[in-house]
Amino acid sequence: MCGIVGCCGKEAAAPIVFQALKRVEYRGYDSAGIAVLADGCLSLKKDIGKLDEIEAKHELSSLPGKIAIGHTRWATHGEVTQINAHPHYDCSQTVAVVHNGIIDNYQELRRELTRHGHNLISDTDTEVIPHLIEDELKRGHTLEAAVLAIAPKIEGSYAFLAISSKDPTKIVGTRNGSPLAIGISDHIHFAASDALAFSGWADKLMILADTEVVVLTADSIQFFDASGNKLNKETKDIETQWSEGDKQGYPFYMLKEIMEQPQTLEAAVAQDRELFTKITLDILRAGQVIITACGTSRHAALVGRYMFSQVGKKFCDVIMASEFGYFADSVDKNTVVIAVSQSGETADVIDGVKKAKKAGAKIISIVNRPYSQLAEMSDYVIPLNCGPELSVAATKSFLSQLVVFYLLSFSMVNAFDKAVKDISSISSQIATVIDWNNNRLKMLCDNLKDKHDFYYIARGINFAIASEGALKLKEVSYVHAEGMPAGELKHGTLALIEPGTPVAVICPDDYTYLETLSNAMEAKSRGAYIIAFSDRENEIYDCWIKIPKVNELLYPMVVVVPLHLLAYYMAISCGKDPDRPRNLAKSVTVK
Repeated sequence: MCGIVGCCGKEAAAPIVFQALKRVEYRGYDSAGIAVLADGCLSLKKDIGKLDEIEAKHELSSLPGKIAIGHTRWATHGEVTQINAHPHYDCSQTVAVVHNGIIDNYQELRRELTRHGHNLISDTDTEVIPHLIEDELKRGHTLEAAVLAIAPKIEGSYAFLAISSKDPTKIVGTRNGSPLAIGISDHIHFAASDALAFSGWADKLMILADTEVVVLTADSIQFFDASGNKLNKETKDIETQWSEGDKQGYPFYMLKEIMEQPQTLEAAVAQDRELFTKITLDILRAGQVIITACGTSRHAALVGRYMFSQVGKKFCDVIMASEFGYFADSVDKNTVVIAVSQSGETADVIDGVKKAKKAGAKIISIVNRPYSQLAEMSDYVIPLNCGPELSVAATKSFLSQLVVFYLLSFSMVNAFDKAVKDISSISSQIATVIDWNNNRLKMLCDNLKDKHDFYYIARGINFAIASEGALKLKEVSYVHAEGMPAGELKHGTLALIEPGTPVAVICPDDYTYLETLSNAMEAKSRGAYIIAFSDRENEIYDCWIKIPKVNELLYPMVVVVPLHLLAYYMAISCGKDPDRPRNLAKSVTVK
């Protein structure tokens, strides 16, 4: 979940690492730090808080030296304190390490190191790594030999970078289950948990595989397998869209990414028709189809399940990725698993896919990151094409996922071209729904900012959109929200409705309209404040968020945009940072 970056070259490294860390701050932002090598000496600065706060206090970017590693943290082991922030030293302060992942056996390693005289001062699992390296360096090993020696002792998911004043010309990195990408340019070399960190500086990248080791110097990059044998790796071009990382005048990435959704839709629909034909033939032939995902991606999967059934007449099940492993016994070679993950790094998704792949299942991944772990494991990869999404809350990637499921559904009935035409036709409608409701949603949120509970209801294909709207609200504004099928409201939740309780009702003028309206009336009769997302006005609405009239299968794409705006403006009204919600990170690389 954390962001790690290292670079070495011909110029000062700390300012570059600082800017690269800002690009991956979405991975964690409770503390950060940078370690540098200058004239053979190792030094570091770190603290709690967001990067800009730490920079103002410690001037991270002013650290001298042409070799640097940096880290932005999402706490797993140990509280958010300065001493638990990365980088971490060894006893002699000659080794510094930054790490992403979880070391499962760190307690055992820590006890062993303590018995041998090491003094570990933090509460983190990471700190065992520099101490293990320290012992190997004392035996006369190079830094890369030390990393090769200690890696087999570490159990769990990790990617780490190490530097040492005893071997001061290099950065050494390795990974197992957590991502590490290598960036190359004429004058600087990078290693980072996300290629976005170095895009714009580097134009080529290489992906480190599990258990491989990389050695970066100013002049060279070398790769080794777990036995220390040299490897040759192919380079890949970095797509230009992944160089974009600024807010382009918007106050927050979340608002920028919501406003990009009309263009996002057009990019998402630009897919390979032949690829979709191959994929859907496998789906139709499969004995069983399982979609696995977490959070927002699972809501897209629920919409996808509906469209598979309605259009393709193919039943499938959606399983939360964290639960998928418990169903692995039913997966076999006649199973198609569709794994949905914006980052392609979600630990629960990857763990389930590994088990399914071992059982012989065919894996189809729907991802945004082109060089992710999930993509590497898949038989087919469908890209979302939505470019960098830097707000923790997923918005435009969700819309892209809906587009992909729509295209897959219509490909099942040999109507891919019709689907492309249908989706392309609503790009302007999404822009319109933003224009209609942007100011209204601002005022609505100012009026409702003191409310503590929201309920979202819908039926049919839009039920998952209600769940998505509720998730976004609680994610960025810290207001309790629940999304549910409208018919379930009276089976318990209605007891929670009090005068003034906001109830968001998704009720487009389709086959669910009258029944959903009836459920809204039940809530209103108990005093609820009805916020209706509909293309049909009704006197029971206290606030009408108008949406355009579209085909019933396309309503999720036009409804979700104002729901995302509602969450954004509620966060702003409540004084929260919508890009960096507390306790959360975008890429969930721990289980």
